[in-house]
Amino acid sequence: MLCKDIYSALTPVLARYDSEQVCVVCDANVSFESPYPTLTLAVSEQNKSLERVSRIWDFFFEHGLTRRGVVIAVGGGVLTDIAGFAAATYKRGVDYINIPTTLLAMVDASSGGKTGINYHGLKNSIGAFAPPVDTLIWPGWLKTLPVHEFLSGYGEMLKTGLLNTKLWPQFLQYDLDTMDLEALTPLIEQCLAVKGRIVAADPRDSGRRKVLNLGHTFGHALEEISMQNATDSHPMPHGYAVVYGLIAEVYLSVIKTHCPKEPLQQLTQLMLHYYGKPQCKCSDRERLIALMQQDKKNERTAEINCTLLRSVGSPLINQVISPDEASEAFDFLFSL
Repeated sequence: MLCKDIYSALTPVLARYDSEQVCVVCDANVSFESPYPTLTLAVSEQNKSLERVSRIWDFFFEHGLTRRGVVIAVGGGVLTDIAGFAAATYKRGVDYINIPTTLLAMVDASSGGKTGINYHGLKNSIGAFAPPVDTLIWPGWLKTLPVHEFLSGYGEMLKTGLLNTKLWPQFLQYDLDTMDLEALTPLIEQCLAVKGRIVAADPRDSGRRKVLNLGHTFGHALEEISMQNATDSHPMPHGYAVVYGLIAEVYLSVIKTHCPKEPLQQLTQLMLHYYGKPQCKCSDRERLIALMQQDKKNERTAEINCTLLRSVGSPLINQVISPDEASEAFDFLFSL
């Protein structure tokens, strides 16, 4: 839920638990005042690993957390994914509360109940469906968010906008140059409402929820290869990868399902103005396609399963594309 003060909103939620059975896992970049045992972690997509989860499990054991306890996860999407997975698997599951501090986490990672880690170079390939008992969203965290993190979160919002005919024009009209929080807050709320309805109808991603994968088959491959190629600690942000993935998948929608060209043109303009071009080459195509063939969303070995669009607000799930079609979409993206 959206709230005006995290600590006031947290009080009634924690009233259900023994105060000695509360543990906090907090992103090292976040300042969070708490009287409870707190584990501070430096996390990134590159260390979203079993090693980090083991540190959290050890922390729970050290402080005697039982199945009647609760974990508070404070941070961005990587932190909430890792801490949520640790909570979901510790003693076969303890309650946890998400307090997302980035736009990406607010509109995507912290809601919906997906938790997990990266494994064998594949994003979120190990995980569990485990919804938090509550998600407390305070837009005030965004006042100090770096621009690239803000844009990353907005990439996920653009995906949600493409799933809803009423939201898409609003998201196109939002002024990314000013990043006004007052204007953004109702858009966050609408994003959460759209995702909430979809997840409620399909909590375990077996059908309708797959519409939320729009942009992610191509996007995850681009993100993974960026992590493999990164020479420093700053690979491609997730939301940037989603924007690039949206362009590739909407391009295929124009070719395969006769989607109108307008959303592709609008996305391309946004990408070029705010996100820049993906730092990948045509020579990366074979590796990218191989990663897509290992994507967890595929239902058969070596296939490539995408969500495409018939038009804005009309997604098509389980669209299997060929390696040649994937290559053509990458060629289009890299040519922009």
